[in-house]
Amino acid sequence: MGDAASGRGHVVYPPRSAEDIFKDYRARRSAILRALTHDVEEFYAQCDPEKENLCLYGYANEAWEVALPAEEVPTELPEPALGINFARDGMNRRDWLALVAVHSDSWLLSVAFYYAARLNRNDRKRLFGMINDLQTVFEVVSGARQQQSKERSSMDNGGRAKPSIKIENNGKATTEEAYGEDDSDHGETLCGTCGGIYSADEFWIGCDICERWYHGKCVKITPAKAESIKHYKCPSCSSKRARQ
Repeated sequence: MGDAASGRGHVVYPPRSAEDIFKDYRARRSAILRALTHDVEEFYAQCDPEKENLCLYGYANEAWEVALPAEEVPTELPEPALGINFARDGMNRRDWLALVAVHSDSWLLSVAFYYAARLNRNDRKRLFGMINDLQTVFEVVSGARQQQSKERSSMDNGGRAKPSIKIENNGKATTEEAYGEDDSDHGETLCGTCGGIYSADEFWIGCDICERWYHGKCVKITPAKAESIKHYKCPSCSSKRARQ
C-alpha cells in the first residue's frame, strides 16, 4: 500500500530528519486516535469479522483506513497487525479497542524507526524522546471513557464543559476559568487537529457543532478573536456544511 504524504509541516517523503519523522509519527497517531475515539462507531462497523484479514492504517495526511494488507513482499513500510476484525465479536468492546490500540502503538513505533534506521545514535534518542513525550494510543483509548464520564458530569444547565484558557499578558500567564472547571477535568481531552493532549498552558477552543476541542494555534484562532465568536464551527464542520 502506498504511503500518503502530509501537507502539514512540508515534510518531504521519505522523512530523513528526526523532526520530520516525528511529524509523520504524530500525524499517523492522530489518525489512529480518531479512528479509535471520535470515529469509533464507523471503525467498529468496518471491522466486520465476516470479511478477510483487515488492518488499521493511519496515514501521514491524518486519514485512517481499515483495509486489506499490502500484497507486495517485502512491503514498502512495516505493516499493522493483521486480522483485527476477527476478534471484534469475541471480546468485550472496550478490551478489543484496547488491543487494537496496543498493536497500533507497536506499528507506529515500527514505522518511525524504519525511517530512523539511518539516523545516528543521538538523533534516534531525540526522536524517541519526542515520541515518548506523547501519550501512547493505548493510554489515550483506555482513559477516553473516564474522560467522557467527567465531561458528562460537568454539564451545567445544558452547557458544555470548557477547559481553562491561558492567555499571555505581559509575559505572565493568567487563567480564565470557564464554568469553574479545573485542569484535571480535561487531562485526556484531545486536539481534533494534532491529537495533542489538553494543557492549561495553551489556548483551546471548542466546536459548537461536533463538540471537539482544538488548540487555538491549530485552527488559527487567537484568544482575542475567540472573544468575538458566539458560536464556533471547526474547519471540519465548516467543510461538511459547505458540501451539503
